[in-house]
Amino acid sequence: MFFQNLRRSVGRWSLFFSSSLLALPNIQHNSLLFQNPRRFVDLSLKPTSPLALSHRFLSSSVSQNKDHYEEHPLQHEETEAGETTDDGWEEEDEAEPQVGDGGDGGGVVFQGVPWGERALSIAHEVLLQFGDDIKLYAFKATPRGYVYVRLDKLSNKYGCPSMEELESYSQEYKKKLDEVGALGEIPDDLALEVSTPGAERMLKVPDDLGRFKEMPITVCYEDQDSDSREMTGVFLLDSIEMDSESCVWKLADVKENRDPQEKGRPLSRKRRDWRLNLPFVMHKRVTLYLEY
Repeated sequence: MFFQNLRRSVGRWSLFFSSSLLALPNIQHNSLLFQNPRRFVDLSLKPTSPLALSHRFLSSSVSQNKDHYEEHPLQHEETEAGETTDDGWEEEDEAEPQVGDGGDGGGVVFQGVPWGERALSIAHEVLLQFGDDIKLYAFKATPRGYVYVRLDKLSNKYGCPSMEELESYSQEYKKKLDEVGALGEIPDDLALEVSTPGAERMLKVPDDLGRFKEMPITVCYEDQDSDSREMTGVFLLDSIEMDSESCVWKLADVKENRDPQEKGRPLSRKRRDWRLNLPFVMHKRVTLYLEY
């Protein structure tokens, strides 16, 4: 049997398969759970009250879960960290994201596994079934036999595919992995997690900035006027200057940039007119801004 679960991580949804059905601990949450001879699916929201696991399809939670996810795809709690979860699932490293790390920083990482390139090629093959709107944001393979995939939906404001799209891709990809594994080309017991890029996705400068031009962005950068000290601000992109290889940022109208003594008032004229001209190479970490 395969255990398939949709779980929350910081700002993203994850759908995963593992190679065996493990004992399920007592849990406290609002959930949608159903069972068939091949798999469980558990769609969970913020913990509230205890619900007994059931073999029935609990349709009363469908619209709540789906609507909440579609409206707030980045506002979900982080699962507890560790090498494995209570259900035996290997957690990804919680190191500071870096561009190209195969996780929140995007890119491809094989970690030395010989079957990584073949698993990646299968991921791309399956993705062809989903048109041009969904792209592979990140891919990571681990020596313990785990495959982590993050899918990026270009037409979505936050880059988040729907739950249905995550599940459909997961099923098709796992099916293909099993078929190729049966031929001996890759291990036949790989575990798979498919998720959205998440709130902590790193934006490439300047490639990703135009896509998120209308959204507040958190920028960690080297301050040119203070001995390269790192600074952090919440900005809106004003322009990209390709000739000088720099970005021009303006202050976003968020609480971090407002005068705490003037609650409820927008930015002053002086703050609205302020600009920061920052060379590409001075950007250290650029992510979407979330207001908590």
